[in-house]
Amino acid sequence: ANWVQMIIGADPDPSNNDQIISWTKDYWQGLHPYSAGGAYVNFLMDEGNERVKTTYRNNFDRLVAVKNKYDPTNFFHLNQNIEPTG
Repeated sequence: ANWVQMIIGADPDPSNNDQIISWTKDYWQGLHPYSAGGAYVNFLMDEGNERVKTTYRNNFDRLVAVKNKYDPTNFFHLNQNIEPTG
């Protein structure tokens, strides 16, 4: 890929929150089939663990092993978390 796209929905009126979230998710779903399928992990918000796993691709299992060794209690969890298996 030669570029990255970040999709942001913002509106100062909180009453538009559901509409903005819906628009943003629909826009992403429309573009995603044309993407390389990855993501920049620091751009992720609350897409869930499966999206984090997909983003790390073949490195995910190795990162889980590192997490199991150095952070088995999941102390460092305020990020796009890789959960330990133990």
